[in-house]
Amino acid sequence: MPYEIHHWEDIAGDFERGTVLIGNGASMAVDRGFGYASLLEEARRRNLFTAEVEELFRSFDTVDFELVLRLVWHATKVNAALTIPDDLTHRVYQDVRRALIETVRAVHPNHDEVAACLPSMYRFLKQFSTVLSLNYDLLVYWTMTYGIDVDDQHQFKDCFVNAQFDDDWARFREIYRERTNTLVFYPHGNLALCRDLVDNESKIHDRGAGLLWTILRTWDSGRYIPLFVSEGTATQKLAAIQNSYYLSTVYREVIPSLSGSLTIFGWGLGEQEVHLLQRLARANVTRIACSVYAGNQRFCDGAYRTLRDQLDEVDIVFFDSATVGWAVDA
Repeated sequence: MPYEIHHWEDIAGDFERGTVLIGNGASMAVDRGFGYASLLEEARRRNLFTAEVEELFRSFDTVDFELVLRLVWHATKVNAALTIPDDLTHRVYQDVRRALIETVRAVHPNHDEVAACLPSMYRFLKQFSTVLSLNYDLLVYWTMTYGIDVDDQHQFKDCFVNAQFDDDWARFREIYRERTNTLVFYPHGNLALCRDLVDNESKIHDRGAGLLWTILRTWDSGRYIPLFVSEGTATQKLAAIQNSYYLSTVYREVIPSLSGSLTIFGWGLGEQEVHLLQRLARANVTRIACSVYAGNQRFCDGAYRTLRDQLDEVDIVFFDSATVGWAVDA
């Protein structure tokens, strides 16, 4: 018997002020350029890796750009501090950094290319009390900054103050001058997040159109590296999460604190992200709405089994992703 696939507007009332989890399908709906397999594969496709860089990924048995960049960066700084001549390590670090910058520059749209979609994205996201964005891209960030100029007494908050994440993140749920608010978290990090040599983590800020270029310039300075987990198995992603204060706080504190309804939009529930479902099992989620692309019944069957296996007796409904009104040109 086929699964019933609802229109979003018919079930939205049951999921308002809950949590929405945003996956890569949401980004692809805005720009098909996000449809590449991974940043690593895209860099290889563009022939941006030297033989030494390829050897690093093989030796460390990883597909995580950020991990390799961080390891070589630290090695370069240690050698410099001890005045150890090592041109090769420094050159490889520059090669990895250049490959990452050029890949992101090639695949990520500019602000003006997506600006027309931001109003509809804003209207969708503001329905929820919490946004968990699994995407490293800047679409949710740009949606938040778009909302600054919208006079509707709603406020998005990412719990960063003066570029630093506030440990007492739960206090941001309190109503101050706004009527409603939405807290935004990045369980796998984001292009706008970075860390320095001693692992101090911060957010890069540049409102609107200049943010992407500010980020790339920050990386190019050699003083910061990005904080995001874009690839790898569930085990590898979890290890990367535990190596970051911000990511581990979202994983250990934010996700288990969720309750009520969860809307899944554009997330394929792949095996490489089962750690998130295992953490959600510790939350008090009672009902889930899961988006479906093009009426895919096979996806519905797999998603239903996966969600029931991980979250037990939670109520599950499906909705057509095209009915959300996401990424509709203004």
